[in-house]
Order: sequence, then C-alpha cells, then structure tokens
Amino acid sequence: MNAAVDILKIHHQESMIEDRFWDELQRDLRERVSPMFWSHLTKDLLLEPTNIVPTFSHAVNELHSILTHHLACCDKLEWVRTYVNPSKKYCKSGQFLMQRYFKAILFFIPPAHFHDIVYQFYSKAFKVFHTSAHSNDEVELETIKCDGCSLELDSCQCSDIMKTFHVVNRQLNEVGVLERVSGESVTAIIHQRIKHHIEQTCQGNFEVSYLDNLEKWLNTVVLNWLSLVYTQEGASISAFKDRLFHYMYQTYAQVRISELFNIIVEYPESEPALNDLKTCMISIEKNNLRTKLVSSLKNALETRLLHPGVNTSDILTAYISAIRALRLLDPSGVILELVCEPVRKYLRSRDDTVRSVVASLTEDGSSELSEELCKGQSLVLEDTLDSEDEDETDWRAWTPDPVDADTDACRGSRSRRTSDIISMLVNIYGSKELFVNEYRTLLADRLLTQYDYNTQREIRYLELLKLRFGESSLHYCEVMLKDVADSKRINSLIAEKNEKTEDGDEEVAEKKDAIAVSGMLLSAQFWPPFREEKVELPEVMQASLQKYKDAYEELKGNRTLTWRPHLGLMNIEIELKGGKILDLSVSPVHAAIIMQFQEKKQVDYRWSKLSSAYAQFIIAKEDHILARTGPA
Repeated sequence: MNAAVDILKIHHQESMIEDRFWDELQRDLRERVSPMFWSHLTKDLLLEPTNIVPTFSHAVNELHSILTHHLACCDKLEWVRTYVNPSKKYCKSGQFLMQRYFKAILFFIPPAHFHDIVYQFYSKAFKVFHTSAHSNDEVELETIKCDGCSLELDSCQCSDIMKTFHVVNRQLNEVGVLERVSGESVTAIIHQRIKHHIEQTCQGNFEVSYLDNLEKWLNTVVLNWLSLVYTQEGASISAFKDRLFHYMYQTYAQVRISELFNIIVEYPESEPALNDLKTCMISIEKNNLRTKLVSSLKNALETRLLHPGVNTSDILTAYISAIRALRLLDPSGVILELVCEPVRKYLRSRDDTVRSVVASLTEDGSSELSEELCKGQSLVLEDTLDSEDEDETDWRAWTPDPVDADTDACRGSRSRRTSDIISMLVNIYGSKELFVNEYRTLLADRLLTQYDYNTQREIRYLELLKLRFGESSLHYCEVMLKDVADSKRINSLIAEKNEKTEDGDEEVAEKKDAIAVSGMLLSAQFWPPFREEKVELPEVMQASLQKYKDAYEELKGNRTLTWRPHLGLMNIEIELKGGKILDLSVSPVHAAIIMQFQEKKQVDYRWSKLSSAYAQFIIAKEDHILARTGPA
C-alpha cells in the first residue's frame, strides 16, 4: 500500500484516494444502507406498538454495525493523510466527516411516520423510567399490570426496555445522529409530560404554592431521564434545562391564567397561586403572558360576571377581590386597569350600584368595605392627582409604567398604585356627591325605622365617612343625627309636662282615649324630601297630635310642626274573637284602618274618610278582620 501511495504521490494524484473514498461512501449509503435502514421502519410498524421497541433497536443496531465497519476504513484514510503530508493539520477528522455523511444522507428528509416511531420508543422508555423512579409501594396481587410496560407483572419487560433504551442511545450517539433522531421526539415527550404533570398536580388547587415542587420534579425526574438520553453531551443538557424550565413556567402560568377568575373569587385563600403566577411572569418576562392574561380574564369577567343574572352586591364583591388580587400580581396597576374597565363601565350602568356600595360600607357585621372604611384613609380621587403627580419629589422611587400600559391611563399611574378600594369605587362615577347623597337617604331610612333614638352606631360610621369624604360633604347628616338627639330630649320634656298637667287636672287624667305621642322632629331643609300623602286620621289621633304640637310650640316659641303621619309607627293592641290579644306595631295609616272597627262591626269602604289609596286594604266581616299590611 505504501508503494501505491508513493506512485500516486509522484504523479501528484494522492488526493484521488480521499476523493474516491468519500464518493464510494456516499454511493454505498444511498444505494444500500439507506434502503435497508428504512425498510425496517415502515408506516405499518405503528399498527403494532409492541414491536416498535425491538424493531427500532434492530434498525439502529444494523446502522451502528455499518458505521463501525466504515470507521475501520476511515482509520486507513487517516494513515494515508499522515503519510502523504505529515506536517499538514486537517480541521475535520475522517470520523467527523463520516458522521456528517450518515446524518445528511440518511436523515436529511426522513419519512413523516419516522417521528411517530421515535416518539413511541422514547415515550415508552420515559414511562418505564418514571414508574421505576416512583414505585415505592409493594404490590401484593400478581394479576396487577405493570404501570411501566403495561404487561402482567410476571411478564414485565421494564428492565429489558431500559437496557434497550441505553444501547440505542449509545449507538445513535456513536453514529452522530442522536440529537437529530431523538431531539424532536424527546422535546415533545417532555413537554407533554410537564403539561400533564402540572394539570394533574396543580389544577384547581390555589391554596398551596407548587413552583418549588415542580422544579424539584423537573430536576429529579425529567432531567435525570434526559441525562440518560444524552449521556455524553453535557452542554446539550445544560441548554435543554434552561428551555425546559422556561416551558414549565410558561405552562404553569397558562394553567393559572385559565383559572384566574376562580383564583380572584377565592382570594385571599388563593394568594399562593397568585404569587406563583407572579414569579412565572417575572421569569419569562419577554413572553406575551401579560397580553394573554388580560384577554383571558376580561373574557371570563364579561361571560361569568357582567350579566343581569348576577346581583350587584356579588359583582362588587368580585370587583373588590379583583382589585386586591391583581395589585398583588401587578403592583403597577396596569393589568388591573385594563381588565377591570369593563367592570367599572357595567357597574355605572346599574341603578343600584351606589346604594349597594353605601349599604356595604355601613352594614352590621364584617364586610370587606366596612373593614376598608375602618382604616380611616382619606379619599383619593383621580381628578385631584394630576397636580400631585407633578409635585412628587421622590424621583428615586419612581418606576415607569410597563410597555403594555394604555397611554391614556398613564396619567392615573399614581392612582392605580395608591388608591384604596373605596376610592376606586367612588372613581367609577368620578364624584363623591352621589355617594354622600345616597348615604344621606340610607341614613334617613334607618333613623325613621328605629324609634329608640339610639344613634351610637350611626355616629361611628359618620365619623369614619367624614375621614373619607370630608366634614363639609356630610354636614347634612350631622344635622340629621342631631335632630334625633334633640327629639329624644324634647319628647322627655313634653312627657314630663304632660304628667304634671294630668296630676293637677283630674278631667284630663280621666280621658281614656288619649294616645301617648313621641315625635321624631326633623329639620326639613336637611333631610331628604319625603313623599306627600294625605290621610285623614281618626279624631282621637288628631287630638293627640295637636296636643303634642301645642306643647312643642309652647316650648319652642316661634317654631311649629308639620306632621307626616304615614312615616310614623303605632303600638296597638287588638282583641280578637275568643279573647286572643295581638300586640302589633303598625303605621298610623294601618292603625287608622283598624280603629274604624273599634265601635263598628262592619265598615263600608265607600263611606270611610280614609285615603282611597288605602281603602283596598279593608275586607270586613262580623267580628273578624282581615288586613293586608306590610312589615312594621
């Protein structure tokens, strides 16, 4: 052989050796090796899943044997290179070039079904590995199937599958096509397993943080199996690890985004899930997760919350939870502003929104808004923030809005960050007057439906509201509470005077028809307007009211009273046939109706001087009364 090389070298034809070698190699790969390899891996193999592992292993083994034979020739080529030109250094070895030819000719455009075959092979291997890594429980029944290979335990092939798995990976790596053959399938399998594991483990549970456990599972299960595939390619595994963690964060975030409406409803119990989602969004900041989150949550709110079938109070509760949850998720407030704009718009369209807010602020018991009210913060309105933003001096603490912030919303960036929940509810309408007027009406209703003159609770809420809305806005309400206190004092004075009069005047004391009157004395210009209703009361009631009025005028001098009898309450006692006695508290109008039967067994409603609006309530029979009345 040395002589032959010398002859070629003398005629300057030594390069023919290497050129001829590579030409023959390519021809052999195209005409013999490639058809033989693909003849094993036909599309029909997918119809017999149990034969995929042995058939794929056999095909790879044949390919590896052919490569081993060609590598022996490659060693001779390296000897020729050194003999012809000992001082020349080749940038690419013969083995490297041979692996390139194998990869280019056999796997340049593999059949479409080849990916499915490889996927089935590695999927089976991962299932066996995952089962063996987590099977700590002892199996007692022999009839139970193996979770790895899905065969009876007596016929378990998990050990053989793992051995074949290791051999195939080693041979593909020696051929130089391991990543080319397995890369796409391995990636697809791992992605599918990560998604399945996240859905099975985390979906629907918001009270526990799962990121640490998912990272541990990825390191101990997925990456350990991946290291078995790419045993000698540490750099590939390191790069693959970063991509897998990125995919895990993205998949987990997408699962949580799909459940975000439920997470918001269950806040604050769901805070761990929100913290996990926040971590994922920070870790993959360049992804468009924020856009997906805004779109998905807006759609969920409009579909599940913003429709006539949901009570206003429930919408307000969900909106308050959304404010708290989204501020935790995004302290800049941009997501909150983008997502909740349809909620604010819908609440503005409901007639009872303001009343529901005010009622929740001042209702008995514990509620989210009443707890917010007790914090005693001042109201922050959007129209007062422009000048304050300009005067902001702490420039070192300034942070820009995210890139997805609406340019029109940037003016209110400080409002998004600093406004409390009550301020945000007031800002739905942009004015506090609506809420003040609604509270004034609500306060009037409460004061006129309780007759014990106890206003401690209302005074407490008024003082808290003054911290929010200002004293000047609630001046009328202060006067209303003062009227109640004055009424209690004046009633006591008139009652004392009447007692002295009755003690000194026997004629007055003997009157049995007199009705004791306690008045609620209201300053008309400070209270909400009341509906006008003309009712002619019985003479005994009119006389009692006139007596109280005279006593008041005597006490106050130049001031007088205008009665609103339909707003009062009377305690009456009704004796029915059989001696049964009922103690009732009814309106003066209802009392007047009952009193018509005090001296008569039957009353013609056409004769009655009562308002025609109340005649429909009278249905009379001898010694039996049916009266349609509302709650006292």
